[in-house]
Amino acid sequence: MTVMKTSMRNFLAHKGRMALSAIAVLLSVAFVCGTLVFTDTMSTTFDKLFAATSSDVTVSPKGASDSGETTSDNGKPPVMPASVLAEVRGADGVKSAEGAVFSTSVTVVDGDKDNLSPSSGAPTIVGGWNGNEARTMKVTSGAAPKSADQIMVDADTADKHGLKLGDPIGVISAMGTHTAKISGIADFTVTNPGAAIFYLDTKTAQQALVGESGVYTNVNVTAAAGVSDAQLKKNVTAALGGDLQVKTAKETADANQKDVAGFMNVMKYAMLGFAGIAFLVGIFLIINTFSMLVAQRTREIGLMRAIGSSRKQVNRSVLIEALLLGVVGSVLGVAAGVGLAIGLMKLMGQMGMELSTDDLTVAWTTPVAGLLLGVIVTVLAAYLPARRAGKISPMAALRDAGAPADAKAGWIRAAIGTVLTGVGALGLYLAATADQAKEGSLWLGLGVVLSLIGFVVIGPLLAGGVVRVLGAVLLRMFGPVGRMAERNALRNPRRTGATGAALMIGLALVACLSVVGSSMVASATDQLDKTVGTDFIIQSDRGQLLTPQAVQAAKSASDMERFTEYKWTEADFTTPDGKTLKDTAITAADPTYATDLRTETVAGKLPDAYKPDSMSVHEKFAEDHGISLGSKISVAFKDGRTADLTVRAITSSDAVIDAGAMYTSISTMAKYVPADKMPLDTLLFASAEEGQEEAAYKSLKSVMHDYPQYVVRDQTDYKEALKDQIGQLLKMIYGLLALAIIVAILGVVNTLALSVVERTREIGLMRAIGLSRRQLRRMIRMESVVIALFGALLGLGLGMGWGATAQQLLALEGLMVLEIPWPTIIGVFVSSAFVGLFAALIPAFRAGRMNVLNAIATE
Repeated sequence: MTVMKTSMRNFLAHKGRMALSAIAVLLSVAFVCGTLVFTDTMSTTFDKLFAATSSDVTVSPKGASDSGETTSDNGKPPVMPASVLAEVRGADGVKSAEGAVFSTSVTVVDGDKDNLSPSSGAPTIVGGWNGNEARTMKVTSGAAPKSADQIMVDADTADKHGLKLGDPIGVISAMGTHTAKISGIADFTVTNPGAAIFYLDTKTAQQALVGESGVYTNVNVTAAAGVSDAQLKKNVTAALGGDLQVKTAKETADANQKDVAGFMNVMKYAMLGFAGIAFLVGIFLIINTFSMLVAQRTREIGLMRAIGSSRKQVNRSVLIEALLLGVVGSVLGVAAGVGLAIGLMKLMGQMGMELSTDDLTVAWTTPVAGLLLGVIVTVLAAYLPARRAGKISPMAALRDAGAPADAKAGWIRAAIGTVLTGVGALGLYLAATADQAKEGSLWLGLGVVLSLIGFVVIGPLLAGGVVRVLGAVLLRMFGPVGRMAERNALRNPRRTGATGAALMIGLALVACLSVVGSSMVASATDQLDKTVGTDFIIQSDRGQLLTPQAVQAAKSASDMERFTEYKWTEADFTTPDGKTLKDTAITAADPTYATDLRTETVAGKLPDAYKPDSMSVHEKFAEDHGISLGSKISVAFKDGRTADLTVRAITSSDAVIDAGAMYTSISTMAKYVPADKMPLDTLLFASAEEGQEEAAYKSLKSVMHDYPQYVVRDQTDYKEALKDQIGQLLKMIYGLLALAIIVAILGVVNTLALSVVERTREIGLMRAIGLSRRQLRRMIRMESVVIALFGALLGLGLGMGWGATAQQLLALEGLMVLEIPWPTIIGVFVSSAFVGLFAALIPAFRAGRMNVLNAIATE
């Protein structure tokens, strides 16, 4: 009990000094709990939506995906004949059944040809209005569609785009463009995560989406009273045979949930990874806090030992303080995590994904995980300072607190750090010289981890040399004040090293990702310049296929020399070694594609692959299956017949653009695939007449105005789009890493604040002999700047090493250009100086306000 009282007294006595460490724990726990609550809420939202929209049993064609989503290579949803509906109605246990038609392979535009698809990436769904839809949608304005010239829109989409009754709407599908006017607006009775939904009457939906009457994409079945879904499924399956998919409501909901689970898991674990980085940085803050508190209480602990306290009691006292810190920070962190989750939901709402706070889900495991993680990490971080406190002898009561001997970095530590850094550097070297990406990735991971740990351990040794160099460059010009700032930073290398290491981790990751991102953009740009021989590329950024009408519109542009269509599908390959490879990708293009994309060949000529009944394979595929020029491959086209194609060219496997593609001509594919099953174009290449590039570009933009789902880009546009995509990803990652950097800034603030307390008498004496408040504040600010720049130098240097090594691995995949983004690196380094200035504001202000006489009298 005495130990507990002592711990409580010390904790409350130093509550101001503990606050910043508690904030570090709070932020880290909040990020973990916020991530868990946010993803659990998303799961709940989708669970409710899928449960509400799933009928007792759903019948769909074999070609439909497990979740029933209607996408296909030819732009038309897989369908089944209307006769299936009568067969289902005749099955035992069926109360009612109705046919439905819907598609996600559509684009919907308003009267100005503006795309009405969600910006969040959620689907656009057009379907026929039926009883199953009425379960989750309530018509709030106007009426449901009853004729071909009417369409109904969901309320969220109407609000977002300012749509009202009577407004014209265009539905663009593989069948063409169907126009109608809004007859009604329907609101969701469950939360809509962001999809845009439009309803036609069933007959119109059949024609607009499929191009024929008397077909359905699925049949929704309701069970009679007392009949379970499982039993109903058995009955319906028996009535239909095995040619169709039959799923219960739970199976349909599970399949739908599986589709979104992949995206949510990636987001969840990525955010938890960044929370882990924040925890790692927070560990340094906690270690520093308790190390300095122990050093400042050396005399107090020595007196406790002199009057009978054992080492275990002193050790336990410090650990109890850490436990209290962990509990307080974690409890506040759990509460902040719920608030963070709500904030993320609001942010997602602005991006188009609507999540209702009514579905907010806080599982009991979330606060438990947050509390355990926060407390365990805090106690473990305080363990080393606690051991150091336990080793303080009673004679320490006769010495001043924080004797210089306590601040020296041990040579054993330096030796261990040197070994770890050396082994890490060896791992990075082996990764950079690896022949295979998989092997190199393992060495890269090992090198990153060991070099990071090595720099953390060796930090105090590096602090002496680096701070002296920084001091000579930056601080000496400020005279005695600058020299005192340098000496303060050098006074305790272990403390400076740990403080700099916290900032180093975040900046190392920033530098690494910047190098990798810049190298990817530079490599892709280099490949575009070397291999792409076309002027314009027409495609959808959302992965939509080009409709025949859009292709025809593009081909009507003026000042054009040629167009090249590009299709993609899957087929079953039977190779000369007797192996059958299921669902293997094959690309069909016009013969001009050999000019539009200058793909290197290792055998044969690529234009020959576009001859009748011919194809190409890539080098690795040829080696794996004993294929040479003239070999025959049996290709069973999806939705078509089997062809025996002759290999006329073998392409390099080192290509970046279209890597691993195997080509044939569109005319060859058309010979074996029925016209109504031919896949739509994935993209379209276009080349202008000599000297007419600008006019052709304007003409293409003009004729494609009615198809806003497609983007016309010249090579400059394409490079910028690539740069923007990678840039947006990096900005998102930098945003998440900002949490770790914020915690690191708190570490600098805490270190300075505690060092000011530690040097109270010293500050009083300096003030007494003439140091002004302004000079004192400047000294502390300079000390902070040099510590921040020390961490930045280590982090940026380490990160650039990691990034350069990662680029060497990417070179095995064809990304050959290493580019160091010097403006970013220099900007981050300069920003670190401002971070140091910001971190020193409060400690410097408090130091300047000290009463000189009271400071001198401090024990």
